[in-house]
Amino acid sequence: MSVYNQPRQRVVQLIILGMVILVVARLFFLQVIEKKYSKLADANAVLRKVVYPSRGMIYDRKGQSVLRNDVMYDLVVTPGSVKNIDTGYLCRILDIDREEFRKRMVAAIIRNGRVRTSVFAALLPPETFGRLQESMYLFQPGFELVQRQIRSYPYAAAANILGYIGEVSPQMLAKQAYSAYQMGDYLGMTGLEKTYENVLMGTRGIQYLVKDNLNRPQGAYEKGEFDTAAVAGKNLRLSLDIDLQVLGERLMRNKIGSVVAIDPQTGGILAMVSSPTFDPNLLTGSYRTRNFSKLFTDTTKPLFNRAIQGTYPPGSSMKPLMALVALDEGVITPNYGYACHGAYTTCGRTIGCEHAEAGHAANLRLAISHSCNSYFVNLYRLAVDARKWGSVKKGHQKWFEYMSAFGLGHRLGVDVPGEYAGYAIDTVGMNKRYNGLWNSCSELYVGMGQGAVAVTPLQMANAMCIIANKGYYYLPHFVQHIDNDQSSLLAKYKERHTVAHVSDTVYSSVIYGMEDVVEHGTGRIAQIENVVVCGKTGTAQNNAIVNGELKKMKNHAFFVAFAPRDNPKIAIAVIVENSGFGGTYAAPIASLMMEKYLKDTISVKRKPLMKTMLDYNTIDPIVRVKSKLDSLNGATAKMTTDEILNVYFRK
Repeated sequence: MSVYNQPRQRVVQLIILGMVILVVARLFFLQVIEKKYSKLADANAVLRKVVYPSRGMIYDRKGQSVLRNDVMYDLVVTPGSVKNIDTGYLCRILDIDREEFRKRMVAAIIRNGRVRTSVFAALLPPETFGRLQESMYLFQPGFELVQRQIRSYPYAAAANILGYIGEVSPQMLAKQAYSAYQMGDYLGMTGLEKTYENVLMGTRGIQYLVKDNLNRPQGAYEKGEFDTAAVAGKNLRLSLDIDLQVLGERLMRNKIGSVVAIDPQTGGILAMVSSPTFDPNLLTGSYRTRNFSKLFTDTTKPLFNRAIQGTYPPGSSMKPLMALVALDEGVITPNYGYACHGAYTTCGRTIGCEHAEAGHAANLRLAISHSCNSYFVNLYRLAVDARKWGSVKKGHQKWFEYMSAFGLGHRLGVDVPGEYAGYAIDTVGMNKRYNGLWNSCSELYVGMGQGAVAVTPLQMANAMCIIANKGYYYLPHFVQHIDNDQSSLLAKYKERHTVAHVSDTVYSSVIYGMEDVVEHGTGRIAQIENVVVCGKTGTAQNNAIVNGELKKMKNHAFFVAFAPRDNPKIAIAVIVENSGFGGTYAAPIASLMMEKYLKDTISVKRKPLMKTMLDYNTIDPIVRVKSKLDSLNGATAKMTTDEILNVYFRK
């Protein structure tokens, strides 16, 4: 070998020697010095037990716990370790036959293999757990009882908000997003439980226990030297007012629709009712799967969150937004009047008004308070045909931009999953619909909240926040604070979103018109003693395809509002499907809820009104007969009208 290559050879030799020394040193440390792994390897009589953490609690705005953590047990199996057990005795305890036993064992092997644990019997009823616990040594090794914490709900309310927890599935475990979970773990499936899963779940712990010759745990191994503690999940503090939520669910019983109430000053959601609803306790415990199947197939669709997934034509409740557009563009002033004679006929079609008395559209305030269809259809045309845009297409796109700024036609980003975007047609949509040949008459119905526009109740409640705040809002959300959390998870809900260019003067003109709606217009039934309420009724047309034909159904009732007028503390949107006029059915529900929130009580003078709302039923009789929801829900949901009234109007 060349003398010139000898130094290079020595360098390579030294590198290899160094690596060998490192490996030997590491092996020496693990096998001679470090005792942990040798002890665990030698301890064949050691049971490794997973300790599940306490899931984070959820509190309402007053600090009331809206759920509890209760303890139940799963019976888990490691198929490869099952040897010489009394199968018949175990079947009798679990109340199953040998064929069912075999099916569960096969399913466990297919699902998770022979050497990994799988749930054999989930969330055992107390009586089954008691019988099984005293005989558990007969079924070991192979079977084990694992403690689980499940949710229970003392208020039996807010099911679509809170969501539920369930066992992680094999399909979920195959995804990278669920790499931190293992078979048998529980996680949030819907609602806040899903959105804040990483916050609520906590961290699992491990406990090593010594077993005797009958495989019975005898105590901690090596005095707990190798144990790791479980870390409890963090608690959520909500803007939700659980008492207001319960009232809303009671007022909406026997009705299909929704209520959304928001604090305009923070964007915090005070109540979100989707009706019909269900008792969240149905989705806990050993009957969860069976109950879920019944709820999923029920004709009233209780799992469908109408507050964020139901999309409706807003009807006249959208007219304040149309007024803001026209005022801000300068195509009208607050004094602008329109000579309405009971209908709008300019575009070759007749659009009637509900109120045809003289002077009901003499200015903006009167037009809002009397909900003049002609006035607001005309406003849309004035806005999109304004000369400064150069064409109706540019004018309509500007209208769409206003609607988007007001929160329509897109998801707001509320912190419960499943929100729908709704719909507001833009110029691209108009070109597709009319093959590029259209004018301001083509979709003039959007000026009165009909036609190519659909909103969720959440979007309309948020729009009321914008008007109440004269031009800004915070993203609607439930979680105000997370205990012991320093992350930026909630930062986006603290940011103020401003609707640019619209002046306070413009908002004031609309606000006073909405005040007139309640004072002496279509929403007088929403009046609250000593509180200035600003609102807008809406009667949304409801058409459906029946047997292949378009059929006009009973109208939806809409009511949107905020109160008080100055320094508003609550904004609300109520929709009652298939019920008629907004002023008759939606406005009273909104008013009762606003009064309860603002005054913490409801005037006894309004007891007859509340009784009427509690008794009113809008669900189709055929749908109701087929529904099993009443039989599923618990005693709280089955309270009589008098029992509910006694809660709020005690003598």
